[in-house]
Amino acid sequence: MKLSVFVKSALATSVAASVLASQAVYADTVRLRMHTFYGTEVDEIASDLSDRVEEASDGSIRIQFFRGGALVDSDQFVEAVARGSIDLAHGVGSYWPGTVGIGTIEGGLPGAWVDVEEARDIFANQGLDELVAEAYEEKGVKLIGRGFGSDYGLVTTEPVNSLEDLQDMRIRATSSIATVLEKFDIPTAFIPGEELYVALSTGVIDGAVYGGPIEYEQLRIDEVAGYYTDMNLINPGWTENVIINPNTWENMSEEQQEILTTEIDQYLLDVHNWLEEGNHRLIEEGELFEFSTLPEEESRRMAEAALPIWKEEAERSERNAKAVEILIENAKEKGRISE
Repeated sequence: MKLSVFVKSALATSVAASVLASQAVYADTVRLRMHTFYGTEVDEIASDLSDRVEEASDGSIRIQFFRGGALVDSDQFVEAVARGSIDLAHGVGSYWPGTVGIGTIEGGLPGAWVDVEEARDIFANQGLDELVAEAYEEKGVKLIGRGFGSDYGLVTTEPVNSLEDLQDMRIRATSSIATVLEKFDIPTAFIPGEELYVALSTGVIDGAVYGGPIEYEQLRIDEVAGYYTDMNLINPGWTENVIINPNTWENMSEEQQEILTTEIDQYLLDVHNWLEEGNHRLIEEGELFEFSTLPEEESRRMAEAALPIWKEEAERSERNAKAVEILIENAKEKGRISE
């Protein structure tokens, strides 16, 4: 079929216009508001991320970084990203189990893994991240990054030698750890990390399970709670994620998307390495806190108390059941539970 000169000209004009329109969409600078649950302690890492993204994208992506509590409470990140109040959020799934049903499993069930290599394999190679991404998509956000925490110890205003010592204290904890503690009649509460100093200094809480020594140092927690206890429940004690608003994501070119995800992965790795290096240094120095470890028998009791949590989480949904089955099969392979 032959086309007239007029039709050929019209088609050429249409194609050219489409190409120009596409280029125009991506020519504008993409400005991303990124919120973290951390405070000032990751300022340098965040600045490095912003610089790398800007350089790699020839200035077409700019990130404005907000610390924990600056715009949105950490447990509200999913809703804020979904409605576009912020574009990106760096958080922890166990902060919002009521919003994302798989959040507690994602954040880290007690006993789910014993080192970062195992945790990374479970998410990346055994299918857990696929299930998590589906859950976030249903809530109107897109999962684009996975990070891993580090030590996950208990800080208290008084020394702890047993679980019974905690029964007269109120401990800040996220959902999975809180559930374990409550099985031993230990009162718990959830308080955002940026509020821990005030909560401990005013007696609102008597202790917290939030992170490792380096994070407590950055929050100056050693000024108001001088005792650190290793509970030997899970390591890394939590996983981190980065979620993005889907409209923001779709308005970026494939090249911009690749740049962003690559640099987000590096950012999350930098945070993990900072945690690991800082924790090891402070524990070796032994000066920040009075360091101790929960007796082996007490840790075993907590581990046993955690097993029903796996079952409870599995019963919440078909997706959760699939996620817990991944953890069970992995634990069997590692020899931590019997067939």
